Amino acid sequence: MAGLLALGALLGWLGLRLRFPPDTTPEGAYLRVVKAVNLGRAEDFFAYLETPAQHACYSIVRYRREARERVLGSYPEPERSQLAGAWEAAALAGDGPPLFALEAERRGWLARLRRDLSGIVEVEVEGERATVVTARGTRYPFRRRDNGIWGLTLFTAALVAEAEKAARDAEMVDKAAADYDRARRQGAPAAPSAAPP
Repeated sequence: MAGLLALGALLGWLGLRLRFPPDTTPEGAYLRVVKAVNLGRAEDFFAYLETPAQHACYSIVRYRREARERVLGSYPEPERSQLAGAWEAAALAGDGPPLFALEAERRGWLARLRRDLSGIVEVEVEGERATVVTARGTRYPFRRRDNGIWGLTLFTAALVAEAEKAARDAEMVDKAAADYDRARRQGAPAAPSAAPP
């Protein structure tokens, strides 16, 4: 009986030592990113992106969905099929994590992280920002989010730029669709006022 208690205490102690640090530390957030990358599941580290990157993912889906629906409802062929096809994956992706996984795959982010991730050598914290320095010398920037979790900032600029592009595309599509609708009501073909690239 005493042997079982000692074994239980030892296993409990080892379990505490083998758990990740909390995600309210840069180390804990980084290790959760590493785990998700090793499993090939970018959506699993969506929670460890900084807030603007997360918001951008939701915006991309919303704008692509709105633009695609407008294209399908108003554009003539071949533009309808071309644009609807180009935006289908993002428009039909689930909000947030699935869209991030789609972007990570499309842009090669998982492959890049797989090559660069390694053990933590040092963590530099300055206020709301932190940098995890790895054994390979790679520096991963993090920012503390409002909820205390640290978010990786590596993909924020690209995601925000994509969200801004999706917003501009949606605006141009709406204007062109209005022209197509107006021309259809008047019984004549119309050139769109604007068309996204």
